[in-house]
Amino acid sequence: MASRKPAGERAGKQQGEEGEWERCPVEEVALVVPETDDPSLPVMTFRAWTLGLGSCVVLIFLNTFFTYRTQPLTISGILAQILVLPAGRFMAAVLPDREVRLLGGRLGSFNLNPGPFNVKEHVIITIFANCGVSYGGGDAYSIGAITVMKAYYKQTLSFVLALLIVLTTQILGYGWAGMLRRYLVDPAEMWWPSNLAQVSLFRALHEKEAGDEKSRGPSRMRFFLIVFFASFAYYALPGYLLPILTFFSWACWVWPHSITAQQVGSGYHGLGVGAFTLDWAGISAYHGSPLVAPWASIANTAVGFVMFIYVIVPLCYWQFNTFDARRFPIFSNQLFTAAGQKYDTTKVLTKDFDLNVAAYDSYGKLYLSPLFAISIGSGFLRFTSTIVHVLLFHGSDMWKQSRLAMNAVKLDVHAKLMQRYKQVPQWWFLVLLLGSVVVSLLMSFVWKEEVQLPWWGMLFAFALAFVVTLPIGVIQATTNQARSARYLIIASALRSDRSLAQPGYDIIAQFMIGYALPGKPIANLLFKIYGRISTVHALSFLADLKLGHYMKIPPRCMYTAQLVGTVVAGVVNLAVAWWMLDNIENICDVEALHPDSPWTCPKYRVTFDASVIWGLIGPGRLFGRHGLYRNLVWLFLAGAVLPVPVWLLSRAFPEKKWIALVNIPVISYGFAGMPPATPTNIATWLVTGTIFNYFVFRYRKGWWQKYNYVLSAALDAGTAFMGVLIFFALQNAHHELKWWGTEVDHCPLASCPTAKGIAVKGCPVF
Repeated sequence: MASRKPAGERAGKQQGEEGEWERCPVEEVALVVPETDDPSLPVMTFRAWTLGLGSCVVLIFLNTFFTYRTQPLTISGILAQILVLPAGRFMAAVLPDREVRLLGGRLGSFNLNPGPFNVKEHVIITIFANCGVSYGGGDAYSIGAITVMKAYYKQTLSFVLALLIVLTTQILGYGWAGMLRRYLVDPAEMWWPSNLAQVSLFRALHEKEAGDEKSRGPSRMRFFLIVFFASFAYYALPGYLLPILTFFSWACWVWPHSITAQQVGSGYHGLGVGAFTLDWAGISAYHGSPLVAPWASIANTAVGFVMFIYVIVPLCYWQFNTFDARRFPIFSNQLFTAAGQKYDTTKVLTKDFDLNVAAYDSYGKLYLSPLFAISIGSGFLRFTSTIVHVLLFHGSDMWKQSRLAMNAVKLDVHAKLMQRYKQVPQWWFLVLLLGSVVVSLLMSFVWKEEVQLPWWGMLFAFALAFVVTLPIGVIQATTNQARSARYLIIASALRSDRSLAQPGYDIIAQFMIGYALPGKPIANLLFKIYGRISTVHALSFLADLKLGHYMKIPPRCMYTAQLVGTVVAGVVNLAVAWWMLDNIENICDVEALHPDSPWTCPKYRVTFDASVIWGLIGPGRLFGRHGLYRNLVWLFLAGAVLPVPVWLLSRAFPEKKWIALVNIPVISYGFAGMPPATPTNIATWLVTGTIFNYFVFRYRKGWWQKYNYVLSAALDAGTAFMGVLIFFALQNAHHELKWWGTEVDHCPLASCPTAKGIAVKGCPVF
C-alpha cells in the first residue's frame, strides 16, 4: 500500500494565497506530483486540438489495424506522449500569433499561437491519445464482438447498429466514471499509483534539471528517432522478407519427423521450448511492452509460466491424458470433436444463431485443446485468488483509505488548487449515462434478432457494472501494486483482453449469463460488453481524470477532451475494422487464408471460442455436473486457499521481505492469454523484461531512467509504421513472397494428435 507519512510530518501544512491546506497524505504522491499550479497556462489551444485529435486518430488506426494480425501489436499512449512534444514546440515556433474568429466571432475565437507549448497542452493531448489506445489496444471488446458477428458467424449486421454498440459501450463507461469521481478521483487517498509514472515523464520532458546539458548520451528525442528508424527498417524482415524470425523453432529442424519433438519445440503450435522470436511485434503482442512491466510482476509471472508450460501441461498431456488430451493438438485455439476434427459450429446453429439442441446431441460434444482448457481453469483460480490476496494483504489499508475518502475529511493541496476551476456539473455525466442506457435498451427491441440480449439482460448487465465498478476502482486506486501504463501486478486478474486492474469478474459474468441465456452466443458477447467492458472503460476514464487532477487540468477541459476523443476514436475504430472485414479477403478464416497470411485474427478467434463455450454450448454442458471439464471448477476453491499460507508466512516472518512479494494472482497470470498468445510470445517477453527491468535497471539505472520508456515507444512506433507500409504497398497489392524464410515455424507435425486411431489430415495415425 501507499506509504503514510509520520504523524508530525503529515500534520505539516503549506501556506498559500487562499489559506492553509494539508499536503497529500500519500508519500509517493507528495514526492512525485508538483504542488504548484499556473492557472494562466492555456489548455484547449489550436495546437492541443490538432495534435490531440491527430494522435487519437493515428493510434486508433494503428491499433485497430494490428489487432487483426497474427502478432497483434499494441501502440501505447507513451508514443504520443513523447512524439507530440517536438511537434508542439515546432508549432509554437512557426505559427503566427493571430486571432481567428469563427463566423465573425459569433462562435467565439482562438489564437493560433498563444505562447510557448506548455505541459497542460501536453497532458490534454495525451488524454486525447489515450482514447485511441483504449479502443484499439484490446479494450474495445465491442469491436471483437462485431468481428465475431461478421467474420465468424457471418451475421448480417448494419453499420448503424455496430456504431451504436461501440459508442454506447464507451459512453456508458464514461457515465459510470462521472458518477464515481467524487469517491475515486477527488479524495487524496484515492491516489491511482499507475499515474505517477506518467506524471514523472511529463516532468522529465518539461522541467529542465541542473546538469541536463552536460548529461551523457543523446537526448531523449534523438534517441527516439534513432531507434524509430532502426525499428522501422528492421521490421521489413519479420514483417515481409523473413517471417521465420517471428517464430524461430530450431528443434523442428533437428527432428523433422518427430511429433513429440515438434510439440515440445514449436514456437507457434507447441510448448516453444528453446524457440524464440526476433520480432518486436511478437514480443509485445499480448502482454504489451516488457520494458514497462514491473520486475516483481515479471518474476511472479515467470514462476507461473514455468510451472504451467514445463510441468502442468506436459503431465496432463503425456502422463495422465487429462480431458482426453492426446486426441487433440497440445496447443490450439480451435474447438474440436471427439474424433479430433475441428468443431463445425454451423452444424449446431439455427438460422437465428441459437443452439440447435437436437443437432448438438447428434453432432457430439465440444472439446478443447489441453492447454486451452487448463488456461481457462487458471482464470477460475485468478478470480478468487485476486480477491483473497487483495483482502489479506491490502484489505485493512483499503478500508481505512476508503473511509477517509468517503468522509472527505480535508482537502489536500491538489484538491485545493483544483477549486480554482469550474467543476463539471453532475448532470453532464448523468445525461451521457442515461442516454447510453436508453439507446442500449432500444437496441434490444429494434434489433432484437441481431443482438439476442433482451431488455432485462441489458438491465442485468448495467446493474452488474454499477455494483462492481466502485469496489474494483478502490482496488486500483489504492493498491501499491501499480501498473506502468497497463501492466499492473494486480492485472494478474485479467485474460488477454485485459487492460486494467480488476479481479477478472468477466468469468463470473459469462457464467451467469451463460446459465440465464443458454444457447445464445451473441447475447453472451454483448452482455460481457455492457456488464464488464463498460467497467474497464470507466476505470480507464477515472485514471485519466486523476491524471488531470494531478496536472491541474481544468475539469471541463478534461470532460471535453475525453468525450470528443471517445466519439472520434469510436467512429474511426469501427470504420477501419469495417473496411478491413469487407476488403481483406478471407480475413480471420484460417482455413481459407494463404498459409503465410498475417490476417489470422488470433485475438478474435479466442473471442469467438468464448462465445461458443459460454454462450452457444453454455457452462452447464461443459462445466456442470456432467460436463467433461467439471473438475476445473475446483480451481475457484484453490484460488481462494493459496494466498492464505503466503499471507500467514509474511506475518510470521516479517523480516523476510521476499515472502510478501510472492503473489499468487500474478503467478497464475503466467497461464493467462494462451491462446491466443503462444508460449514463445510469453517466454521472450519474460526474458526481455528481465534484461531491461532487472539487469539494466540494477546496473545502468541512469540509462534506464533516461531511455527505457523512450526505447519502448520507439520500437512500437517503428514496427507499426513499417507494418502499415508493407500492407498498403505490398500485401494489399498481392505481392507475396514464397520461399523457405517466409514459412513460419516449419513444424507441421506440432498440431498432430497422438491418441490411437485419431486420423487428421497431414498427420500419422497411431
